[in-house]
Amino acid sequence: MKLNQQLLQINRSFLICFIVSAIISAVAAQLLSDQENYVNTTFTIIIGYAVYFGIFSVLFYWDNIERYRNMKSSLIKKELLVIVSSFGVGEIIYLGIRWPTLYYFLEIGIEPYLASLISEVIATACYMASVTIFLRKTRRFSYFAS
Repeated sequence: MKLNQQLLQINRSFLICFIVSAIISAVAAQLLSDQENYVNTTFTIIIGYAVYFGIFSVLFYWDNIERYRNMKSSLIKKELLVIVSSFGVGEIIYLGIRWPTLYYFLEIGIEPYLASLISEVIATACYMASVTIFLRKTRRFSYFAS
């Protein structure tokens, strides 16, 4: 099986963002521990999203700046549409797993930082798998210039 460089870069970026976001989310969850569990869950996830997508945007830009300089505008738009739609599928899966698991872990009395980390690992693994599968199945990276 031939490894696709763009998929490897995206997965590397996912992992970097996951680590930073997981740490900051765990801190946020602990700081919000005096709030109701649904408030803690909601704000922890919002903070995690802000951190994750802020970092991912920078990494994606750095990884692709040279490629995009030499690529037609129409291909750039197609690629970004594919990536955004792939993330959309992944985000539905992520949020569908992250919110209920974090809330449940808080409800059963797990320490907020630990509940956040466990929930993040579970949801991110499903997210990464779904986005990677979606991009592979649609073979969307196959027509882009390297």
